[in-house]
Amino acid sequence: MSKFSYELIKEDPKYGARAGILHTPHGDIETPVYMPVGTQATVKGVLPRDLKEAGAQIILSNTYHLYMRPGDEIVKNAGGLHKFMNWDKPILTDSGGFQVFSLAKLNNIKEDGVLFSSSVDGSKHFITPEKAIQIENNLGADIIMAFDQCSAYGTDYKGSRHAMDRTLRWLDRCYNEHKNPEQMLFPIVQGNMFKDLREISLRETVPYAKCGFGIGGLSVGEPKEMMYDILSFMQDKYPTNMPRYLMGVGSPDCIIEGVLRGIDMFDCVLGTRIARNGTAMTSQGKVVVRNGKYKDDYSSLDPECDCYCCRNYSKAYLRHLINTGEMLGGMLLSIHNVTFLVNLAKNLRKAIIGGYLDDFVKEFYAKYGKI
Repeated sequence: MSKFSYELIKEDPKYGARAGILHTPHGDIETPVYMPVGTQATVKGVLPRDLKEAGAQIILSNTYHLYMRPGDEIVKNAGGLHKFMNWDKPILTDSGGFQVFSLAKLNNIKEDGVLFSSSVDGSKHFITPEKAIQIENNLGADIIMAFDQCSAYGTDYKGSRHAMDRTLRWLDRCYNEHKNPEQMLFPIVQGNMFKDLREISLRETVPYAKCGFGIGGLSVGEPKEMMYDILSFMQDKYPTNMPRYLMGVGSPDCIIEGVLRGIDMFDCVLGTRIARNGTAMTSQGKVVVRNGKYKDDYSSLDPECDCYCCRNYSKAYLRHLINTGEMLGGMLLSIHNVTFLVNLAKNLRKAIIGGYLDDFVKEFYAKYGKI
């Protein structure tokens, strides 16, 4: 009996937006859901205690980076990622497939796997689909992603087809290597910006998807409208009985537009990254607190937010912290941005269940602005 299952609670009749529950060994995940990214087994600048207060249900860590440092065996000997990082809720690990794409200058892709030059010390590492699964098994996350090859935006049809076909061959190897019933393997749909390749990839991927799948190769430099077009085209072709995870996508507008196109799960480093540079996402739009106009603004960051940052600190104080390089500034803004994105997904879920999704989206954009 699988320890993973998905319940579709409500589907919006106009858009097909979905509210559901994904059951995992470490707890239930209400979808749509935004997953904060803790690449190195920590969400930068945010304590696990604060993540829980923010309402985070699941976080994401990265297989490649944890393999490089501290090493997956060290994590395994600590009792797995949950104990290692003191997080008792669900965890998802990316397979390292995205690093095949993002660290292209440091790797050499072969049919058997990828030869990486470590971004830490330059040492050579050969990661096969089997090796990626072994590392993910050692890390012990609830949801593990298959090892894939993501082709860059602008790749021609032949190159995109080649990467998609290799992803499917690697998926078969991942599937055969994976044996741990405590972990759910999510395969990944690829195909670049070619709709027929996306259809082929989905059709060939679905047999490997037991309780969820990823949608990769989007938000990699293409115009947002192109991504939305692909999502709209594919929406009615996805299985309905499992969550759909749009990988690496997590700006407020992309979360909304993704949900409107039937997406259930999102992740992105954007919220904490821009926080460290002094930018907040608020119900009134983006606020760049380092700007001079906030030097004597003693109002809270976001009047509609009840996070620790907004309850206790003014824009003037946050501006002071950011402009003096104090780490607390980035930490407080990270707490706020994570809370904002978590709440956005939760409020979209409420709107789907309550039957007022259209009104919610119009009101959000009216205040936040189109991005």
